[in-house]
Amino acid sequence: MGAAAAYLDGLNAEQRRAVEHGVFEGKAPPATPLLIIAGAGSGKTNTLAHRVAHLIVAGADPRRILLMTFSRRAASEMTKRVERICNRVLSDQGGVLTDALTWAGTFHGIGARLLREYAEQMGLDPAFTIHDREDAADLMNLARHELGFSKARSRFPTKGTCLAIYSRVVNSTAPLADVLSRAYPWCAGWHDELKQLFGRYVEAKQAQNVLDYDDLLLYWAQLVTEPAIARDMGDRFDHVMVDEYQDTNSLQASVLLGLKPDGRGLTVVGDDAQSIYAFRAATVRNILDFPDHFSPRAEVVTLERNYRSTQPILEAANDVIGLASERFTKNLWTDRTSAAKPQLVSVRDEMDQARYIADRVLENREEGATLKQQAVLFRTSSHAGPLEVELTRRNIPFVKFGGLKFLDTAHVKDLLSILRFAQNGRDRIAGFRLLQLLPGLGPATAQKILDRIAEHPDPIAGLSDVQAPAKIGEAWGELVAMLQEIASGAGWPAQIERARRWYEPHLERIHEDASMREADLAQLEQIAGGYGSRERFLTELTLDPPDATSDQAGVPLLDEDYLILSTIHSAKGQEWKSVFVLNVVDGCIPSDLGAGQSEELEEERRLLYVAMTRAKDALHLVTPQRFFVHGQHAKGDRHVYAARTRFIPRSVLPRFEQVAWPEAGREEAGVGAVRNVRIDVGARLRGMWQ
Repeated sequence: MGAAAAYLDGLNAEQRRAVEHGVFEGKAPPATPLLIIAGAGSGKTNTLAHRVAHLIVAGADPRRILLMTFSRRAASEMTKRVERICNRVLSDQGGVLTDALTWAGTFHGIGARLLREYAEQMGLDPAFTIHDREDAADLMNLARHELGFSKARSRFPTKGTCLAIYSRVVNSTAPLADVLSRAYPWCAGWHDELKQLFGRYVEAKQAQNVLDYDDLLLYWAQLVTEPAIARDMGDRFDHVMVDEYQDTNSLQASVLLGLKPDGRGLTVVGDDAQSIYAFRAATVRNILDFPDHFSPRAEVVTLERNYRSTQPILEAANDVIGLASERFTKNLWTDRTSAAKPQLVSVRDEMDQARYIADRVLENREEGATLKQQAVLFRTSSHAGPLEVELTRRNIPFVKFGGLKFLDTAHVKDLLSILRFAQNGRDRIAGFRLLQLLPGLGPATAQKILDRIAEHPDPIAGLSDVQAPAKIGEAWGELVAMLQEIASGAGWPAQIERARRWYEPHLERIHEDASMREADLAQLEQIAGGYGSRERFLTELTLDPPDATSDQAGVPLLDEDYLILSTIHSAKGQEWKSVFVLNVVDGCIPSDLGAGQSEELEEERRLLYVAMTRAKDALHLVTPQRFFVHGQHAKGDRHVYAARTRFIPRSVLPRFEQVAWPEAGREEAGVGAVRNVRIDVGARLRGMWQ
């Protein structure tokens, strides 16, 4: 490669070793399998991007590189970074690289593309539509009603719970009985009924030519069990790259091993210490066992140099994760020295915890740190309740991560149901939702119409044969004309404009805040212009929805700066100058629900590690001596006393500065001075009107 490899000079030795694996004498044939264990803040994304670019510069065909990430945004950013690196080299040679990585995307997105290409081989109509979670839950609910389970004498699991159980079974490839006993014990008595329900749900999907989110992996995994298809599919790609491998589930691992059974050309990147998504059926075993799937064993490169945190923070985090029962050995280090240890702060209760954080956040702000450079992390969203009240009282703006996604808003789902039904007239969920937008047309009539057109070879055309329901009048003809015009497939993305114009009068009738919702529909129409077809638009939007402009309740729109509140799960991959972690006590971290089995306990340890490694300059772990428990069992609401998390035993304490708050003397000068003062404000207010 010679001087051309100067673009690798910014990498450290281990990063460069990972990037250059399998590249010899300027050639990049499929190499032996590679596992990159990338510690927190170790430049994982930069390393993977340079590896992909290095392969291309060495002659690998970018169209034969499969790059899979866990979000479409991550795939897009990775693609742009690869192109920038390549073009720095290729421009000197008179070349340029654009739109090169045609196979970069999420597991589900890549799966959807391949399933359409191999649809004929598995008896699937390539015009299938994809249900998002809410649509899938609605279809599950229809099956529930048809089987009579919604009328059971004792309470049958809700549609959302049923879908969650089904999804866990599919993604974990575990028997239903095991999933129920471990994750849904309160539903174990319904084992036989759930098995029957899931069978009916699968039959309904197949009859309607729809797939749900989980099917995109399930069908793909089934495809690669056929050796001829697996070989044909695998031969399309010389190099397969997977990011965040610790977050994959059993189905994703089986897909990967099906594509590359000998591991040649396969690179996976991840960190076993950051595997925290077991509730989504992810399994840390995928990354722990990866090297031994192949003979000879996969090459393992460990990235230990951290570019984010100070050395004292890393030493504390290393000691916490070092007590894990099973892991890849690594010891994060950095050049960022500091005399300040992370703080282990003891407070009396959750109210003092909230006051402590509010005080420190404001002090940091006075010292030059913006609110956005600070974050408060917690194991469960409910832990932040007292803090939210205190922040509001102190006029400290904040954003709490979470909320509705774009596709979960009613008006967007309404508009998409038009396009989905036009795309696939056998999609009963889309049709059921759409038909009931007409005033006076209820669920019973909608079901009858769908039953009638299901017998027609072209259900959308069959709508012309349906007599206009009573009380509907001209609105029926307008609906049919609109659907048939869109179904003709002419003029994308003009079809979505046609659907929006039909829907807007109904939007104004149904929703009081129609004007704000119209902004979302305008955004949706703009997004649609970036896709070449209705089919591609519906597929991609279902797999990776954008945020809704109307879902801004948690964002202080009038403040340019605000504090970040986030669950630890949502904070993964982020970083802040100063991080506060709430309730670092047994019962919260680890959660009572996560301390049953050893693998669950180990994931709780990894959660604390992830929280700690988000901090760049300052880390505060807060331990209330008691906290409020709401309505557990027969004991009701009560305060319970807490012990420091078991993940910080005595042997790890020297890594922290231990702080008691309020400090001595603060009681007299501050809040403590008025703890025993009482004032009957109610009587005073009543007296104003006497």
